[in-house]
Amino acid sequence: MKIARYTRAGRDSYGIVTDEGIIDRSELHDAPATVRELIASGARPAPAAGAKPLPVGEVALLPPVELGKVVCAGVNFVTHRAEARLASERPDYPTIFTRFPDAHVGHEAEIVKPGASERFDYEGELAVVIGRPTRGVGVETALEAVYGYSCFDEGSVRDWQKHTGQWIPGKNWHRSGSIGPYLVTADEVPDLEAAWLTTRVNGEQRQRARIADMMFSVAELIAYISTFTPLEPGDIIAAGTPGGVGLFWDPPTFLAEGDVVEVEIDGVGLLRNRVGTEARP
Repeated sequence: MKIARYTRAGRDSYGIVTDEGIIDRSELHDAPATVRELIASGARPAPAAGAKPLPVGEVALLPPVELGKVVCAGVNFVTHRAEARLASERPDYPTIFTRFPDAHVGHEAEIVKPGASERFDYEGELAVVIGRPTRGVGVETALEAVYGYSCFDEGSVRDWQKHTGQWIPGKNWHRSGSIGPYLVTADEVPDLEAAWLTTRVNGEQRQRARIADMMFSVAELIAYISTFTPLEPGDIIAAGTPGGVGLFWDPPTFLAEGDVVEVEIDGVGLLRNRVGTEARP
């Protein structure tokens, strides 16, 4: 099942994505009011008789779930650690930070390059969507907590990220990142670890790696994160980016207004956003 959230005619809604378009919540049997409630219920609402799909081109897509906790794993691929000149050995614990909900937009929405920086970077990632209340689970059972997946671009403002040892200022600029296009349930991606994650800028490939190349797996991240904070249905774990970010190109190559960033993951989808810019505060 694929789920989309969107705005149409001034109203936010969600629906189930089919080959013909999106079946709006109002035309689904017993559909809860929000995607987070849908996830928590475990329901798979069926279309009502005569339901008419909305063409995807007639809606503005939002992040596919109402965002709450967005917990991110840093330097979680060997190739990214190598380009950052970090030790190649797997660390004892994953690097973890958070992003605020308003730092994200949906598919085809404009991501915003800050007016206060010229060092705006892309990071293609897998977004893991939690499906049930989860606290202190073991690695062996952690994947039972996964509802589904989406594509994620963690827009990073590199100079602000490096102001101190705490990354949060560089990871939370308003509308700097994106998630989408849809939420794809886990049963639709039976061999996630074999999937390729690819990031392109203006059609040029910048990043490419298998999900299996992550140093800490999805299960390990869920187990670690749920030990220190409860995870609720609809919460997001962004699982880290591979090598190839603009910061470490020679010379460094950052995003400019008008650039188009695409993050594609086999079986999950293709997330696309154009870069806009804001006036310097």
